[in-house]
Amino acid sequence: MTARRMPAPKPEVVDLDRMLCFSIYSTGFAFNRVYRKPLQKLGLTYPQFLVMMALWSQDGAAVGQLGERLSLETSTLTPLLKRLEAMELIARRRSDADERRVLVTLTAKGSAMQAQGAEVLRCIVEAAGMSEMEIDRLNGEIRALRAKLEATASKLA
Repeated sequence: MTARRMPAPKPEVVDLDRMLCFSIYSTGFAFNRVYRKPLQKLGLTYPQFLVMMALWSQDGAAVGQLGERLSLETSTLTPLLKRLEAMELIARRRSDADERRVLVTLTAKGSAMQAQGAEVLRCIVEAAGMSEMEIDRLNGEIRALRAKLEATASKLA
């Protein structure tokens, strides 16, 4: 008499909606849909808007600093900066102290756009239907998660 084999159990399939990574990924697309029209009024794409936000908080940043701040490689950031420069929103120049460093500064036109940028951010607060405290708490939790994931990724590299 031969022993009858039991079929191998099927691997568990996880519902996409239970995956944190998918929730964050798809939420990014939802943010972009909300931002689309306000950013069109400014003539900016979302990545360009992020560069402007970074410069509004720290004008005169080096390209490397911007790349780190925005988690963008130089090969991605440079074309963004060239387009913003062509729009006369920023200026790039070599550092007097170190010619290897390229500094990015806002033009008068780019600085003047800051108030409109604040309006773009308000549309997210309205769309989220959350208090400022709730948004700050959630943002802190997501940043903490990102830091843990980045630490793990650097150990695996």
